[in-house]
Amino acid sequence: MIVNAPAERVYAAFTAWERQGDWIPFTKVRITDGDGGEGSTVEAVTTVGPAILRDEMKIAKLDPPYEVRVVHTGRLLRGPGVMRCTAMGGGRTQVVWHEWFQLPAGPAGRFAGAVLWPGSKVGLTQMLRRFARLVEAGTLP
Repeated sequence: MIVNAPAERVYAAFTAWERQGDWIPFTKVRITDGDGGEGSTVEAVTTVGPAILRDEMKIAKLDPPYEVRVVHTGRLLRGPGVMRCTAMGGGRTQVVWHEWFQLPAGPAGRFAGAVLWPGSKVGLTQMLRRFARLVEAGTLP
């Protein structure tokens, strides 16, 4: 995803943890421990009707304005995630975001995989497009 904004602004928008709900649908994000820096804990709660998905993350590494690393530590979603910003000419930034979920075994893992996998790429692309629009408009951070 290319964002028409400098890497510093894109990075600041992404790490405005409690504003992520502005571009991640049905989700509220809050810092549960720390100041939002390395070692802090963040919780993202996504609610769609009666279904609630709680995603707990530890902020593993911040390398402004280039990289954010988290580790998902919840009961259902576990594993590393990374977001990278690469500055391009003309004040543009390439954003690459990867998540590697290690889902639990058994029925819960099979259900989560069936629900998350098909829509994950489409959903992530749409979220990043919304993120880009908000950053480019100056609404984020």
